[in-house]
Amino acid sequence: MRRGGDALLFDCGEGTQRQLLRSSGLVDLEHVFLTHMHADHVLGLPGMVKTFALRGREVPLTVYGPPGLEALFEVLRPLIGRTPYELRLRELAPNEPVTRDGYLVAPFAVEHRVPAYGYALVEQDRPGRFDEVRARDLGVVAGPDFGRLQRGEPVAGSRGEVRPEQVLGPARRGRKLVLTGDTRPAEVTRAMAHGADLLVHEATFSSHDAARARETSHTTASDAAELALAAGVALLALTHVSPRYGGSELRDEARATFERTIVPRDFDRVELPFPERGEPVHRRREDGP
Repeated sequence: MRRGGDALLFDCGEGTQRQLLRSSGLVDLEHVFLTHMHADHVLGLPGMVKTFALRGREVPLTVYGPPGLEALFEVLRPLIGRTPYELRLRELAPNEPVTRDGYLVAPFAVEHRVPAYGYALVEQDRPGRFDEVRARDLGVVAGPDFGRLQRGEPVAGSRGEVRPEQVLGPARRGRKLVLTGDTRPAEVTRAMAHGADLLVHEATFSSHDAARARETSHTTASDAAELALAAGVALLALTHVSPRYGGSELRDEARATFERTIVPRDFDRVELPFPERGEPVHRRREDGP
């Protein structure tokens, strides 16, 4: 997930490093969030951590996850060895947010066979649109005072104090992205995903294999679609697709309930504009490897 200068990685399965090199490049990630400790979500970590060390990395790397994270790294320690940079581990409690500049990453407990989290990335509301004409009418001189008003600070005008609410429109909501990791359909996911711009939900099985989905604590495409519809999300992206499917059959199954569904392929991107600027956009990498 990229936002401004931030690049956050969610899970690190086998081959993650190679795929990053073939797409965005192996940037010096500072934050990795793990949904749970199953092998297909963590086996890429030892190689990536060692590669960072070989490149002479100096900045710390923080890995977040549910309880069990520290035990996982005790197992991985002989593979990783010492690193020249600080490797920080932080086990999160449910609903213990990680605060970033202008947004937060909030973990929530999903329903899988082991302790597992989904993550909600929620931006802070942004100030309303600045009415420059109104500010000038109130005697505010263009320049630093315009910036102060937009930051929520009162300034002096020609007829007394000018307050931000006099020249700013209603606050504009930020973007919201929710990733579930591995889970069966869960009410907490519906609540956390309410009004999200993008819900990335696992859909390991089709409804024809619903019994298998329940047995393994996974979700069918139709179940994910029903959850997306109930949560009122703008776009649903289905992931963690079983190799028994090509992807299109799960997409079609979900679209029968929730039309705005995609099944992204490797190297695809989803762009999330600010809500007032339009809908999420799925960018296919037609020329990808």
